Amino acid sequence: MLVKAPFFLYNRTDSEVKKMIRFIIVALTVIGFLVFSAGYLHKMKKLGRTDQEKMERESLRVVKKVFRFILKVSGVSVTVKGIENVPAGQPVLYVGNHRSYFDILVGYTTVPDLLGFVAKKEMKKYPFLSDWMANVNCLFLDRKNLKEGLKTILEGIEKVKRGVSIWIFPEGTRNRGDNILELLPFKEGSLKIAEKSGCPVVPVAITGTAEVFEKHLPFIKPAHVTIEFGEPFIIKELPPEERKFVGAYTRKQIIRMLEKEQHGLSGNQN
Repeated sequence: MLVKAPFFLYNRTDSEVKKMIRFIIVALTVIGFLVFSAGYLHKMKKLGRTDQEKMERESLRVVKKVFRFILKVSGVSVTVKGIENVPAGQPVLYVGNHRSYFDILVGYTTVPDLLGFVAKKEMKKYPFLSDWMANVNCLFLDRKNLKEGLKTILEGIEKVKRGVSIWIFPEGTRNRGDNILELLPFKEGSLKIAEKSGCPVVPVAITGTAEVFEKHLPFIKPAHVTIEFGEPFIIKELPPEERKFVGAYTRKQIIRMLEKEQHGLSGNQN
């Protein structure tokens, strides 16, 4: 018996069909996970009342497993460089360029310890998703409300003090430009978490994630992603002029790494 293909696969090439199927699998994975994990979220909520760190580590283990599956079915391979630059045994502020939703998947599956991303506050309106984000230490930033933004910074400082690293995208949104070297301006206030807590800043350069999804919506295409961790620095140890504009300073470090990657000058780790 012949089975008709879904209408959205009509008149597609074999390559496009494969890309669309990847998108469907990823979408079903995300939706299925969020729907069927409601009971598990309740269990984690109860655990969090008695052992916050255990709850966070268990939630992170589950999220990493789901993210690794999504990367695998998407056909994403990842090369990690400079992981030896990440200070061992202490929380840091990761500062990265932002090209894709897949930046977050690559970040969570690469960094070894507790980690939380700073996300826009609009993500809180999505049930289950926002619960999982909170469980893995995400912070929700209101970019239009200065007072609420300061509260988020204070939350980030408290997380760092108890051993949780934070990852921020100082461009403020995904950069949709074609040139990976043309980063949006970094918001200077975005590095306050490191400035106030004294934790090291680790610049992170990511290439290849936009090629997975954003450059050819709604298809998901196999791609090679490179993530490089730069040399850490302490804000208060920078020269006065660079300390005054630490966002611009960090942006230059990331662009330098992206330039090396573009010209094949970076060393490989994985």
